[in-house]
Amino acid sequence: MAKTLRFREDGTFKIVQFTDPEFATYDMEEQQMESMMLRIIQTEQPDLVVFTGDIIASASTPDPAAAFRRACSVPESLNTPWAAVFGNHDSEGIITREQLHAMQLTYSHNYAKPDPPGVHGSGNYVLTVKGTDGENASALYFLDSGSYSPLEYSRMGFYDWVRRDQIDWYARESYQLTNSNGGTPLPSLAFFHIPLPEYNDVWDFSVCYGERNAEFCCAPWVNSGLFAAMIEMGDVMGTFVGHDHGHDYWGNWHGIRLCFGRTTRNAYLDKPFAPGARVVVMHEGQRSFDTWLHLEDGTIQSEQNRHEPEGRTPKIGAMGLR
Repeated sequence: MAKTLRFREDGTFKIVQFTDPEFATYDMEEQQMESMMLRIIQTEQPDLVVFTGDIIASASTPDPAAAFRRACSVPESLNTPWAAVFGNHDSEGIITREQLHAMQLTYSHNYAKPDPPGVHGSGNYVLTVKGTDGENASALYFLDSGSYSPLEYSRMGFYDWVRRDQIDWYARESYQLTNSNGGTPLPSLAFFHIPLPEYNDVWDFSVCYGERNAEFCCAPWVNSGLFAAMIEMGDVMGTFVGHDHGHDYWGNWHGIRLCFGRTTRNAYLDKPFAPGARVVVMHEGQRSFDTWLHLEDGTIQSEQNRHEPEGRTPKIGAMGLR
């Protein structure tokens, strides 16, 4: 039986984004995190849960498959549709991204799809959301942003980037959906783990809302052109990433809202920064969405602090890995 996502009768579609939970050892901290995730799902009643990478800390557990199954059990136990992309920590241990993707496809409430042939990475797929008329009304793109740069010890080191064949795949899928919609791009969202270089641009040169608790975000040093492709295709209205545990900001960059989730585990900061989730609500037929943070103590943070752009002073030498 085909799995179908649909807008509600009131024209809304709600997503809860969990990011960087890093399931590893079933200790007290992880049990508390799991309880928080269940509370958020039960309160928000989303139409879809999305994990945006670092679902497990695979190098920190002797049984990464068991850790991943614990993560999967959170939405599964509540019969909530869910999907996932992977981050740099998911496949550092004795499990591969391909194995993790195959595992998620076995769950009854998982909506991910098998990988398209000939496309780099694992966890590249697109889901459509049906409107009240039964036709495709929106699209959700999921992309594997990789882990570490294959040029780690050169001047192009640091984190991986979305590759050209993935961008070509996205453009083909977008074109087909636009063509089947009478030439009008479907209002769409995109989910991946590692932020694009444009996440630094939007903070430095545009008004943003939320926190950036470092002098930069850990984007790849290589800009492979995904953002430009999304501009050209005209469908993506927002992107959602994780990776930087201490960031939760968003800003509008050339018509696309670039959003960080809220870390679902420890932010590793020397200041209070409660974990939680980002909630996203799309509206059928509209190129807009609402978003807020749902924190561990139940606080709903719909308004985030405004940050004025300050320009940029290059500090590449100060960058560190996440």
